[in-house]
Amino acid sequence: MKALLSRQPGGPEALELCDCPAPQPGRGEVLLRTQACGINFPDALIVGDKYQVRPPRPFAPGSEITGIVAAVGEGVEGWQVGDVAIALPGHGGLAEEVAVSAAQCFVVPKEADPVEGAALLVTFGTALYALRERGALCENETLLVLGAAGGVGLAAIGIGKLMGARVVASVSGDDKAEIARAAGADAIVIHSDDISGKEETAHFTRLLKDAVGPEGAQVVLDPVGGSYCEPALRTMGWLGRYLVLGFAASIPAPPLNLVLLKSCDIRGVFCGAFAEREPEKYRKIAMQVIEWWQAGHIRPRIDRTYPLERGGEALRRLANREAMGKVVVTMA
Repeated sequence: MKALLSRQPGGPEALELCDCPAPQPGRGEVLLRTQACGINFPDALIVGDKYQVRPPRPFAPGSEITGIVAAVGEGVEGWQVGDVAIALPGHGGLAEEVAVSAAQCFVVPKEADPVEGAALLVTFGTALYALRERGALCENETLLVLGAAGGVGLAAIGIGKLMGARVVASVSGDDKAEIARAAGADAIVIHSDDISGKEETAHFTRLLKDAVGPEGAQVVLDPVGGSYCEPALRTMGWLGRYLVLGFAASIPAPPLNLVLLKSCDIRGVFCGAFAEREPEKYRKIAMQVIEWWQAGHIRPRIDRTYPLERGGEALRRLANREAMGKVVVTMA
């Protein structure tokens, strides 16, 4: 089989397309013939040893796939050859075949779109975990979403609307604004690509405050960090919840006096660790996301698809924050 391997730390350009022996499913595993692999920001970090998880090399990145069951390992029940699954292998997805724990697989109808299926759980699962479990988002509350045209951002808009919130989306251009509006955002804030200066920061803060209204935002979802953090924190309402998902810009150092003055919380959202520590709770979240998808209530926006041999380009597009929605690698 072919796989896109990381043999040494580096950027996406260091990935190598290689011929490898096909894996065999171990006890409790199923072997999936990969149809599509969704690309997520950690995939761009893991190849450079910049992520919390560092698999032994060589390895293929790719933590989210759809595939057809090609073999079933010992002790596995409820799966048979020919079934279609959405799976979360952690890494290894940029390969034509992947052995995955059956506990990390979720059955979907055979007619389901494999590209959408591979773009579903990491973003929508993370957004649902963030907003419901960590953010305790309630109906009629105001939700501010930073990086709203990215995969998690668009998912948060859709789920926020399903939960009955008023959603304010923060984006960096008119094209992204249209995408966020189409996803259901009630209000849009368009900022420049550079808000590092004092005047730019003050202007961005005013835009956010005007958009969320006089009571402020009850929940902020932040997958961006950097210089976007403090202006967003200044928009928080009393007893608000600031959800930290990642640092696409950089790791910020917010002034904690704002937390005191607003009596608000800063809450971490590490969905991968949650899934490992509380697998049954995570499985319920994943099944809810799949149910909403099958019912047509949510749908991932596919930015671009790439063939396996161009998987490095897919990672690069995401790392450069050029994607508007999900980038997916498809297999021949």
